[in-house]
Amino acid sequence: MNANGAVEHEPALLEETLHGLALDPNGRYVDATYGRGGHSRGVLAGLGARGRLHAMDCDPQAVQSARELEERDPRFSIEHGNFRRLARSLERKGWLGRVHGVLFDLGVSLPQLTDPDRGFSLRSDGPLDMRMNPTEGQSAADWLNRAPKNEIARVIRSCGEEPHARRIADAICRNRPVSSCSGLARLVASVTRSPKPGIHPATRTFMALRIFVNAELESLEDALPQAVRSLRPHGRLCVIAFHSLEDRIVKRFMRNASRLPPPLARLPSVPSAAGPLLKVVGRMQRCGAAESRRNPRARSARLRIAERLAA
Repeated sequence: MNANGAVEHEPALLEETLHGLALDPNGRYVDATYGRGGHSRGVLAGLGARGRLHAMDCDPQAVQSARELEERDPRFSIEHGNFRRLARSLERKGWLGRVHGVLFDLGVSLPQLTDPDRGFSLRSDGPLDMRMNPTEGQSAADWLNRAPKNEIARVIRSCGEEPHARRIADAICRNRPVSSCSGLARLVASVTRSPKPGIHPATRTFMALRIFVNAELESLEDALPQAVRSLRPHGRLCVIAFHSLEDRIVKRFMRNASRLPPPLARLPSVPSAAGPLLKVVGRMQRCGAAESRRNPRARSARLRIAERLAA
């Protein structure tokens, strides 16, 4: 809680992530998802005067909150942009292939969830928006009120792993227009039950819409190879995922990048330049009991770490 009595966003798996980055005090680091800066401040605390941290975020409010840090600390810079343009950003800085560590925290920040105007919370009476960058693309309400029923069902099923997607899509189409978060939450709750006690029936639907509206899975698939390109040999990639769809993408990417292509695997020797790009570091990590009690939103967080192999 800050001085104004507001609950602050606590970064998930902070110590594990900083350890995974293997901080070099003079290194160059990238926080591809600044959020409210919890991980960034942790990285800066481990850097010396010559170390540098470049952060990105597609949320204008997150970028605005980082400006004060940028003005106060010459080691830090912030950029408004989606991490699917990571390589372009680092190329402009002359950092491509020279970065010591890249971090992705794929969770939604607490200020986004608690601001009713952002439209992320199913307990909010605010507009059904859900865009990370409110200046780009269409809101969740705009899309829901125009999309065909089959398309709505497909998105809710594929992006939310919701088994009752068709029933929910039918209810949405029969009750359009849908404009508020609470209105959609009540509508979903009227046609389906929660899979677990204490979980709202609309949780998976809201997650699906947020993922779809922000093209989160596509952005992640675009960004991971760019992150590897940005790393110097022995640089670290740390990714914190919060649901199985993200984690599957990260796990598959790291696994594939740490293996030889099948034709090369049969050769007696392979040139280093044609070998694996990454080495997976340790096992997937989750927060411990103490952090789960202190920060319940971190319970689903999963951290995976990989290291760039020498070219």
